[in-house]
Amino acid sequence: MDALAGLLEGPRARGALMIRACFDPPWSVRVEDRAPLTVMLMVRGEGWVVPDDGERIRLTAGDLAIARGPAPYTCADDPATPPQALILPGGECAYPDGRLLNGSMDLGVRAWGDRLDGSTVLLIGTYLMRGEISARLLDALPPLLSLTSREWPCPLTPLLMDEIARDEPGQEVVLDRMLDLLVIAALRAWFARPEAAAPAWYRAQADPVVGRVLRLVQDDPAHPWTVASLAAKAGVSRAALARRFTALVGEPPMTHLTGWRLALAADRLHATEETIGAIARQVGYGSAFALSTAFKRMYAVSPQEYRAREARPGAA
Repeated sequence: MDALAGLLEGPRARGALMIRACFDPPWSVRVEDRAPLTVMLMVRGEGWVVPDDGERIRLTAGDLAIARGPAPYTCADDPATPPQALILPGGECAYPDGRLLNGSMDLGVRAWGDRLDGSTVLLIGTYLMRGEISARLLDALPPLLSLTSREWPCPLTPLLMDEIARDEPGQEVVLDRMLDLLVIAALRAWFARPEAAAPAWYRAQADPVVGRVLRLVQDDPAHPWTVASLAAKAGVSRAALARRFTALVGEPPMTHLTGWRLALAADRLHATEETIGAIARQVGYGSAFALSTAFKRMYAVSPQEYRAREARPGAA
């Protein structure tokens, strides 16, 4: 498994919120839903994504933005346009004063806004729970990123526009998988840009020694790796590996391995109903107790508590 495959295998939408937002200027929507990840694809017209902190992004037709929660932001035709609606946790909609919209902006199947043929159409896909996106992926992303249509002409736009309007059996699953594909394709393009602020461990893949070690632990996290065995596989001494790995990745080899194992365990706790013991064996721990001890040290909750928390709608 290469670094990018390991990073992007996490998205697993389950009942994600997907809508067409259709507006005529002036329009502005304040997003306070605390969702872990939201994708915005401008199909027609133009607009702005304005975070509370950080640089705002202008979107024209064909451009895409990805917002990493839980920080709020505003989508608008102009940064100066005051919000006309609030998006709250769980996809609930309200007026700026807190009164619920009660469906007053619904336009039919997965459509919302002023009118279906509005001059601005924005496709929005939202992962509702953090467990649907691996922690390593979220940690690797900035709060807000964008790709222009010149950098990445999205081939999925026509298919998404067709599928999002359908109301057929199994359509939610189809849209979930399409959202996963959109996120993976977009992030693959974004990470390929020279200016992308990829994490240190991702950049270290290019190193002939450290890259080999990273691939070894990613491919087989359950193996009883030691610094000595990793160094032997890489053809260097233990001391040389420890120095080189720490310099390039920012942490020692075994610390990185522990983080990788626990991230995998966290993803499996959400995505499967496997026992703690089974998950422990899959990620390199000898028992449920050993995994629980390490997991609580990193996440401040037990595996059972983490699983229960991530199963709740709106979990952050």
